[in-house]
Amino acid sequence: METVIEARGLTKRYGPRTVVKGIDLTVRRGECFGLLGPNGAGKSTTLRMIQGMTPPDGGSLALFHPPLGPGDPLARARMGVVSQENSLDVDLTVGENLLVYGRYFGLREKVIRQRVEGLLEFAQLSDRRESPVRTLSGGMQRRLMLARALVASPELVVLDEPTTGLDPQARHLIWRRLRQLREAGTTLLLTTHYMEEAAQLCDRILILDQGRVLDLDSPLALIRRHVEPEVVEVRRPGGPPWRPEECEQLPGRVEVIGDACHCHLADPVQAAGLLVDRPDWEILRRPANLEDVFLRLTGRELRD
Repeated sequence: METVIEARGLTKRYGPRTVVKGIDLTVRRGECFGLLGPNGAGKSTTLRMIQGMTPPDGGSLALFHPPLGPGDPLARARMGVVSQENSLDVDLTVGENLLVYGRYFGLREKVIRQRVEGLLEFAQLSDRRESPVRTLSGGMQRRLMLARALVASPELVVLDEPTTGLDPQARHLIWRRLRQLREAGTTLLLTTHYMEEAAQLCDRILILDQGRVLDLDSPLALIRRHVEPEVVEVRRPGGPPWRPEECEQLPGRVEVIGDACHCHLADPVQAAGLLVDRPDWEILRRPANLEDVFLRLTGRELRD
């Protein structure tokens, strides 16, 4: 399958500190590829290198086919970017933002105006075309950011935490739109702190920590490889904190997280056995998910 991003031994240093440590990644045409990691893992630096904003200090990085360097204007013309922070011109209307951005790519005004109609419909902003950007809600602005990134019909769209701060309705709308793009053959490169978002959208996920690759696979394969399939969370509302000797009496691999004991179980029978009639306990049984994988690989220490 044709590759859109090919990195080998990609390295970035800032002074004595190496923030990306020789990572390899291959993004295939038409897939949604996720980069996950805690704060400081090297995700944003990797994105900046792919966008041509930061030069690598080692390794190789090529985009598209035939291969282009990330700083090549031809590569940038084939890429759309939805940055983490909104960069819309608040003094312009919704339609004017799309029109002006299209001109950056050298598109003829007739072509841009034709695309604007479809993009406004895509982002469900057709009725806000003449509205100043400053009057839009946060969800509308994020949808406009996505529409703007698509003005030049890019082959690759880079999305840096595209739904941060959005309510569930806006988030699910953007997810639907991103699925439509992927189904139409657009390649997506996504970073997010929402594990559900990564599981919903990504074909494959690369988990980074401290600049190194911890693992790379599909969400389901990562879950099967790193955690037990069943999780039972046990809480004692108003009770004393869990003591180690109490946790040892619970089945499976047990972690104390806040006020809850998390029992990670390979056997559904064991999980059912924990669902006992204990009025002093709150018990939640659920399947293992990508967040369980993420926390097991990267740890539970707070990152700033």
